[in-house]
Amino acid sequence: MPKLDPPPAQLRDVSPADLPAIHAIYAHAVTHGTASWEWEPPSPDELGRRMQAIRDAAFPWIVAEDAGRVLGYAYASSYRPRAAYRWTCEDSIYIAPDMQGRGLGRLLLSDLIARCTSLGLRQMVAIVGDANSRPSVSLHTAMGFTPAGAIRNAGFKHGRWLDQILMQRELGAGSTTLPA
Repeated sequence: MPKLDPPPAQLRDVSPADLPAIHAIYAHAVTHGTASWEWEPPSPDELGRRMQAIRDAAFPWIVAEDAGRVLGYAYASSYRPRAAYRWTCEDSIYIAPDMQGRGLGRLLLSDLIARCTSLGLRQMVAIVGDANSRPSVSLHTAMGFTPAGAIRNAGFKHGRWLDQILMQRELGAGSTTLPA
């Protein structure tokens, strides 16, 4: 399949007005894919609570839009809740089904990496929800992530067991210096 040209897209911080589009993109991913291991799409209200929690924690959440249409979104969140993980984040990226494979994931992830680096974070972890998700693994590899491990048969969705792939990328000084 030939790669399509990327659409003209502008990146910006998420706003509550984006929630219907974000819900539609995420609901499709939950219903048809394995990027998320939820079985049922959460309500728009629940997604709004999640968005607010990420924003309240001062992590970035961005959208790619063109002519007022949200084409995809990405955000960082805490990798784990305990204090020692303070400098490590996890990325999440979702693209509208008709916009996948056009470079939006790279655009969003590149900006997310820059924003997380500017926040003083030192590591970004990608948890790829399916070992067979070649586009996600390829995107993260192209953006400097390296394999960090796999958890075999960690989840069950769409009638099959799924492996979870862990990938990691240093941000800024990484582990070469102590955090502030």
